[in-house]
Order: sequence, then C-alpha cells, then structure tokens
Amino acid sequence: MMSKVEKISAIRGMNDILPADAAAWEHLEKTLHGLTRAYGYESIRTPIVESTALFKRGIGEVTDIVEKEMYSFEDRLNGEPLTLRPEGTAAVVRATIEHNLIYDGPKRLWYTGPMFRHERPQRGRYRQFYQFGIEALGFAGPDIDAEIILMGQRLWDELGLQGVRLEINSLGQADERAAHRAALLAYFEKNSGQLDEDSQRRLATNPLRILDSKNPAMQNLIEAAPRLLDFLGSESLRHFETVQALLKANNVHCKINPRLVRGLDYYNLTVFEWITDSLGAQGTIAGGGRYDPLIERMGGKPAPACGWAMGIERVIELMKASNSIPESEAVCDIYVCHQGADTLSSALIAAENLRSAGIDVVMHASPEGTPSSFKSQMKKADASGAAFALIIGPDELAQESAQLKDLRGGGGQRMIPLNDLLSTVIDALVASSSD
Repeated sequence: MMSKVEKISAIRGMNDILPADAAAWEHLEKTLHGLTRAYGYESIRTPIVESTALFKRGIGEVTDIVEKEMYSFEDRLNGEPLTLRPEGTAAVVRATIEHNLIYDGPKRLWYTGPMFRHERPQRGRYRQFYQFGIEALGFAGPDIDAEIILMGQRLWDELGLQGVRLEINSLGQADERAAHRAALLAYFEKNSGQLDEDSQRRLATNPLRILDSKNPAMQNLIEAAPRLLDFLGSESLRHFETVQALLKANNVHCKINPRLVRGLDYYNLTVFEWITDSLGAQGTIAGGGRYDPLIERMGGKPAPACGWAMGIERVIELMKASNSIPESEAVCDIYVCHQGADTLSSALIAAENLRSAGIDVVMHASPEGTPSSFKSQMKKADASGAAFALIIGPDELAQESAQLKDLRGGGGQRMIPLNDLLSTVIDALVASSSD
C-alpha cells in the first residue's frame, strides 16, 4: 500500500490569484492601461532579480526594507549577491541610466509586476505582492508633481473608490533637511527615554525616520517634534505652494501632514500618500514623491524625477469594500456541443473557423472522456455565459447542418447549413449585441 503523499502548499504570504478574482484584476489592469495612455506614459519592464547593491544604494541601507525585509541570496554559481526586487523605482532608475533613456529628453514611464518583502502578512499586504508605479524622469517643475497626483485621483474616481484621502508634505532640499535633522536630533536626544527600540536605533542613523513610526505610544512625542516645513527656504516653499495651488485648481483636496516622510531615503521636496480607513491600521494604498538626488546617487548624470507606486492587492481590497468590481464577463461567445465520433471532427472544424474570425468559442469536453448528454452540455453552455450554443449531433451532421440556440435573448433555435455557419453566427452575434 502506497503511503500518503504529502501535499505542498504555497509559501506563507505568497498567494495564488484564482479565477474567481479575475474580474477585479482585469478591470483594474484595464483601467490602469487607459490611465497611462491618457497621460502619455510608456511601459517599462525590469527584471525581478537585481544586484543587492542596487537596493542598498537606491533605497538606503538604514531602512526597514534593506535591514529587515529584502529576500537576498548569493548566486551559488558565481557568488554574486542578488535580491528579489522589493520595489520598482530603483530598478527603473538603473535601467534609465544603463540605457541612457533620457539623453534625448524627459520620459514618462510606468511599470507593474511582483515585488517581494519579508514582512508579516496581513490584509492586502503579502510577501509577494503586485505593484503598479509611474516614474516621470527629467522634469523639475511642480507641474509634474501635480500631474502625477492628478493621475492617482483620476484612478480612484474611475474605480469608484470611496474614502480615499490625500496627504502631502515637503521634505525640502538637503541643506534644509540637515538643519531640521540637527534640531530633530537635539529634541529626540532630550526625550530619548520615550523612544522605542527602533527609534533609539534610528536616532543615531536617520532621526527623520522616527517621524514615520506607527507606535501609538510615541505619537504625542512625534507631534511636538520640530517640523521640517519650518526649515524650508523660499524656493522649496514656492515649489510646495505651487503644487498645492495646482491641485486646488483641479478640485483635488489634500491635507498637509508635516510628519509625512515616506519610508525610503531617496525623496526630496514633494511627498504624498493616499490613505483609507477601510483596510485596518495599514491604511496607505499608494504613495510617492520627488526623488531628484537618486539618478546621480545611482551613477547617472544629475536629473530630476518623481513618481508613485500602489499596492494592487490593497486597491483590490478597497474595490471590494467600495462594491466597485464589475461582474465577470462571459468566457465565450459560442459554446459548441457535440456527441463525439464523427460529430467531434465537424464540431472542432466549426470551432476553429469561428475562432479564426475573432469569435470566442468554448468547445465542450467531457470530464469522463465520453460524450455527455446534450442536456448536461446545455447546462454547461448556459453557465459559460455564451450568447449562443452551437449543436452538432448525428442528425445535424447527416444534414450537413448545425443548430444555433439563443441562450440569452429568447430567440429560440434554428438549423443552419455548415457551409453558411460563419456568416450566420456573425449576424446573430451582431443582432444580439444590439438588443
């Protein structure tokens, strides 16, 4: 007697996307493609695996992602340190520099795909998660900051999402952050007894990141800390005020959050997040900002840039909460029924001819390998969502014909010659779609 074979399950936090979820994913992807076309953004695809040094330099070594969350390993063939990408911006910047993409002028780019972070799985947050992002490279003015924020607002409107709010801040420039950092360091050193373990560590490396702490016990301390906005010079203030004015002119409401710093080291000037209260404590569904220093930091010629990214699973969770997921579309236009033997060959020929004309066809296949009854097949045809069933049995084959049954419009059933099949089916589909 054979021993029971142990089943293998997916890795925790790395989930299957099943057919039942297809309608939500396809609707979101279609909306995103339309959004990027509307704003003139072009697609870029980068590898899932990159050099570990790319993310250490790009994201910053003193960040949660680099310190705790990256899936890094050594290539056993050559010893090269490699990492599954935890985010998209560093990879896009690497590709931009490597292929000299902005030598002939600025570029508007978008990307999508799986990212990987080893964090505690929770609602909408997984160890393999999917991200969509946009990057505007080579644009220095506040107009592009406003444009990418307007893109996000348009996306939420088109998806029909409820309860999404925009928070923005300015991180200024390096010298302004240095002055703020000194004041922040003095403040937190004075109150070091109230800092948790993570914040104690960040005090010596990057005290600005303490402002990003979600520890409830530290919120009063953070609220009273020196504000970066108070250290901004005239140019940084003018940039930030122009972004706000452009958003207001387009009826996009935002809240200034002086504690918003984002979690990565490459940002300057405008930063922003879209937040919801519908998904629990981790309410950010998308965020980004300006990262002018990054291209030079990564070895390219200095060039301004900004962008944002969103977690696709979190947006789909919000789509569910907002009841904005459309019903699944029919899997086919025509469902072909047959009785095996000679009718199978004729049914297969008919199905292929219809597909060649651009018609979506599902041909019945019995799970048992023997022909199912027509009654059973018609139940499958109705469940498929097809507009019509095409029936080829022995009686139909003897007359070199097929029966076309209207499954949706109550048009009944009629016999049609096989040599006139294509034109008749096309006419029937056109008529049914106009009803």
